[in-house]
Amino acid sequence: MANQTIKLAAIGDVHDRWEAEDEAALKSLGVDLALFVGDFGNESVNIVKLIAEMQIPKAAIMGNHDAWYTATDWGISKCPYDRKKEDWVQQQLDLLGEAHVGYGKLDFLQLNLSVVGSRPFSWGGPGWKNERFYRERYGVESFDQSVDRILDAVDQTETDTILFIGHNGAKGLGDRPEDPCGRDWQPIGGDHGDPDFAEAIVQTRDRGKLVPLAVFGHMHHSLRHTKTELRRPIHVDAAGTVHLNAARVPRIIEQDGDRLRNFSIVTLQDSSVIEASLVWLNQNFEVVQEEILYRSKDAAKAIA
Repeated sequence: MANQTIKLAAIGDVHDRWEAEDEAALKSLGVDLALFVGDFGNESVNIVKLIAEMQIPKAAIMGNHDAWYTATDWGISKCPYDRKKEDWVQQQLDLLGEAHVGYGKLDFLQLNLSVVGSRPFSWGGPGWKNERFYRERYGVESFDQSVDRILDAVDQTETDTILFIGHNGAKGLGDRPEDPCGRDWQPIGGDHGDPDFAEAIVQTRDRGKLVPLAVFGHMHHSLRHTKTELRRPIHVDAAGTVHLNAARVPRIIEQDGDRLRNFSIVTLQDSSVIEASLVWLNQNFEVVQEEILYRSKDAAKAIA
C-alpha cells in the first residue's frame, strides 16, 4: 500500500508501572500498534492481565524479570508461591496468547507488516545463560538453536516487512557503556547485546525481507557508572535498520502534582522509519514533553 503511514508505540520495561489509563493514553496518541518489550514486573501476572485485555493491536515479548522466580536457581530459592501448584510464567504466556511473539510472529496484514520476537526472557550478554529454563521451556540449548527458532518464525510471516522486538537488543550496537546495549557495570564497557538476535536480523535480510525497526529494552536509560549522561537510545546499522532502546525507567512518575507517563513513538512510512521520539503525557493525556530521538534524512529535509 503506497504512502502508508503507521504510528507505533514502543513500551519499555514496565516494572509494574502500567495502569488502565495507559490504554486511554495510547488511544489519545492514535497509535496503530503497541509493542511491549517485557519486564512487566517480577512475574507480575496482574500487570500482564491488564495488558492482555487491552483492545489496541499489540505484540509483546517477555523479559528476564518475567521469569524472575523461575529461570535461575537464585530466583527459585526466592519464589513466593508454591511451584507445585502454580506457574506464573505460564500464566503470563497464557494471558497474552498469540500477542506474545517470543520465538514467534504476528502478522498485521492491514498494516502490511509482521512482528517477530527474538529470544524471550533474555538476560543479555555473550554467554548462553539459564540452560535448564530454555531447555525445558523451549527445547533450545544454544545460540545457534535460538537463531533457528527465530528464523522459523520469520519463515512463517505473511508480509515482507519485519519489525523485530526483543527484551534485550542485538549484538553490534556498540561496546561503550553509553551505547544502547553497552555494559555499564564492572568491568565497565563491552557489548551486552544478544548474538542470536543479531544473526537472526542478518539472515532475515538475506531472505529478502525488509527490517526497518528493531525495538528492545532491558538496558535502562539511566547509567550506573555516571550521572552526567544517559544511555544512547538509537542506533542505525549499516543496512539501515533503526534499533530503538525503549527502556525509559521509571515510565510513570509523579511531578508537580501531575502523573506523567512515557511512550516511545515511531512513525513508519512505506516500510521505513521516518521518526522516533520519546513523549511524556500528563494525566489529561496531553503531550507535555517530546524528545526527538531520530529523524530520517528525508524527514529532516522536509522539516527544514
